[in-house]
Amino acid sequence: MKEQIKKHFRRYVAFNDAEIDEIFSKLTQKTFEKKAYLLRETQICNKNYFIISGLVRSFYVDNKGNEKITQFALENWWVTNMESYIKNVPSYSSIQAIEKTTVLFIDKEELDKLYKTNPKLERFFRMIAENMLIAIQRRNDIYLQMKSKDRYEDLINSFPAFAQRVPQYMIASYLEITPEYLSELRKK
Repeated sequence: MKEQIKKHFRRYVAFNDAEIDEIFSKLTQKTFEKKAYLLRETQICNKNYFIISGLVRSFYVDNKGNEKITQFALENWWVTNMESYIKNVPSYSSIQAIEKTTVLFIDKEELDKLYKTNPKLERFFRMIAENMLIAIQRRNDIYLQMKSKDRYEDLINSFPAFAQRVPQYMIASYLEITPEYLSELRKK
């Protein structure tokens, strides 16, 4: 696990072993069973989660009671509710394990302390945040303008193993199409 996190951090920034050790000492491991919540709507999110193994989804419930999936996160991805985490306000969405998931997490307070002693870490998380923003913009600006069929094909081609792990109704929610229409697309 430590090697996994070391490789991940060094992918973005050149951390030495002592810096990795310091960061790793502030991370806490936790395993969530399938359907367990890492964060529930209205809770304040004070943790940033790194997925060691497993898969989670971020979602909210709209005015009609429908779940709207906004994000998936799998191995070697970070997940949090950024607004709640940064502003210390109740979360508008939930984060839930789709399958048994092991994470390493860091509390915001601990991370803020590490930023002061290791500026490289702040650079690392800035790069992670930038990548998340790019993904959100891509989804909003390009992905949702595509035809449903093209969105589905793009998801399947970009993340083939991921698509096999996620229930079809969740993929439909993420793509903003009905499960019935997704079933028709899969038949074609």
